[in-house]
Amino acid sequence: MINQQSTPAKRNEIRHLLVTFRLPLLLVLHTAVFAGVFWLAFLMRFTMDIPVKYQSLFWQGVPVIVATKVIVFYLMRSFHGWWRYVHFSDVISLAKSSAVASLSVIAIDYFLLDGKIPRTVVLNDFAIGIIILGGLRSSWRVWDERIVPMRSKRQGQRSLIVGGNFESARLAHLINGQRNLDTRIVGMVTPKSLFKSQKFYGDIRVVGELQQVAELMTSHRAKDLFVVSGALPAKKLRSLLDLASNNNFEIKILPRLEEQLKGMDKVPIREVSYNDLLRRKPAETDLGAIEGIVSGKSVMVTGAGGSIGSELCRQLIRFNLSELILLGRGENRIYEIERELRGLGQGVDLVPKIVNITDKARMKEVFEQHRPRVIFHAAAHKHVPLVEQNVGESIINNVVGTKNVADLAHHYQVERFVMVSTDKAVNPTSVMGCTKHMAERYCQTLGGQSKTKFISTRFGNVLGSAGSVVPLFQKQIQAGGPITITDRRMTRYFMTIPEASQLVVQAATMGDGGEIFVLDMGEPVKILDLARDLVRLAGHPPDSIDIVESGIRPGEKLFEELYYKNETSIPTSHEKILSSLSRQYSLTEVDQQIAALIEVAYSSPEEVKKSLKNFIPEFDYSSKRKPLQVFSAPLPSANIREAI
Repeated sequence: MINQQSTPAKRNEIRHLLVTFRLPLLLVLHTAVFAGVFWLAFLMRFTMDIPVKYQSLFWQGVPVIVATKVIVFYLMRSFHGWWRYVHFSDVISLAKSSAVASLSVIAIDYFLLDGKIPRTVVLNDFAIGIIILGGLRSSWRVWDERIVPMRSKRQGQRSLIVGGNFESARLAHLINGQRNLDTRIVGMVTPKSLFKSQKFYGDIRVVGELQQVAELMTSHRAKDLFVVSGALPAKKLRSLLDLASNNNFEIKILPRLEEQLKGMDKVPIREVSYNDLLRRKPAETDLGAIEGIVSGKSVMVTGAGGSIGSELCRQLIRFNLSELILLGRGENRIYEIERELRGLGQGVDLVPKIVNITDKARMKEVFEQHRPRVIFHAAAHKHVPLVEQNVGESIINNVVGTKNVADLAHHYQVERFVMVSTDKAVNPTSVMGCTKHMAERYCQTLGGQSKTKFISTRFGNVLGSAGSVVPLFQKQIQAGGPITITDRRMTRYFMTIPEASQLVVQAATMGDGGEIFVLDMGEPVKILDLARDLVRLAGHPPDSIDIVESGIRPGEKLFEELYYKNETSIPTSHEKILSSLSRQYSLTEVDQQIAALIEVAYSSPEEVKKSLKNFIPEFDYSSKRKPLQVFSAPLPSANIREAI
């Protein structure tokens, strides 16, 4: 019993000694290998029968040759890598060191041995050395990733992976190489078009086509189906989830290789999230163009503590700003984002400012002190039902506050002013939508006669934001239900916070002033489908959580729109961003409209809405709340094979 308890301690002691004396041990090992390889090079040159005079030449030259190769390998740091993590780059490094060592051997032979060593011996020494040292250095990984799993009694849970490229195969190899991960990838499932063109990716065998996945999971006794993040459109991923729930296997998501941390040797497997079901083709941002407009400049983000504002700060801090002004009126949120950004260690001067954008005198102090060159204006009241109950405050904040910041940007000749707007500004049915519409109108009009380039960006609901329904639905599911939706017919456009913020920053590089950019959000999603998906992703039976249909609240509408009927959408240089040409107003006219709104801001809500209707004829605030209805949420059946 004592021996059994002491064995781990002895192993740890041996491991510690090996690590401590690792470099001397490697020097001794390589010395022996270099000498042996040099001897083998002579044997190959003379077909295993070395003449006596060349035997003496070997003994004469081996001390100098071996010493030279040890010095070269040491100077080129070929002893410093860990064999456990050897990669193809290490083989390249080994080849470089061997080439330099061989050139050194030729030089020594020429100057010290009078050119007596046959050149074929040098070539043999180079080739054999790479083969033997490469094999030795790979031996640890072969043992760790192949032999140990084969000898283990636990072979791991059998799984398949969806893919048709070498990235999927590399991820599969990484998973199979983790001895402590109880998962083994036994095959790859590919799109039909790729199945006949490629049978193997390394040692990962292509077992069939995606439309056969249910049969393949059964025939290969697989329990998990891995999908690389973004590899499948949302529609196909939804279909796979339906198929998985009906055939007793699970879907797991693997991050793309570029999403993993540099140097990570483990693959962070996770469950499917709702973001995966909304995933569209990844938007590519022109980092060079973004850096060109913000690098070395003072940049201000209003509403920096909010969902979009804080993500804008995370995106912008990468671009070598001279300073980043974090402006907001909520001290806790500004404190939190400042602390988070300081933890990133980007070296940007962070300037937290607790300021209400409606306080023009205080805002002027900030402009006078810091002279921002680029402004991202994200500050606004955005929660539709709350705005309906606080009409006056929302007009002052969203319209007058935006006017204050825009006027100061014009006065101080800020280079670019980018306002974050919303699809609710189109044919609005809410006061919030009207206030954002008026803010858009003022920025667009002011941009027509200012040196500052005023740009508006219009997009829909943001997953994970403070006002998003997803966190609410998740809490309701955790509590056992019911989930509350307003109307089963309601649809919304959705984007993730990083996606929206990246495209806002990208739009800033494209405008010449006065444009309204509309971000492409794909197809609208039914709120009912969203709720059903979240029930399914939480692992509950489809009909176990009731869904309550409470009726449309004041200010809400069944579907959102991205354009007015008289607006024209124009493609831009970015496939995810469109430009909207809308009706024009004079600055004097818009100033008078805003002045009229200020006069009635704290009158009755009905009077304020009538005033808004005068300026925005499309404003429809006649929606009525429907009575409460409760219904279960069975998942709709689907022809999975056709969908895939």
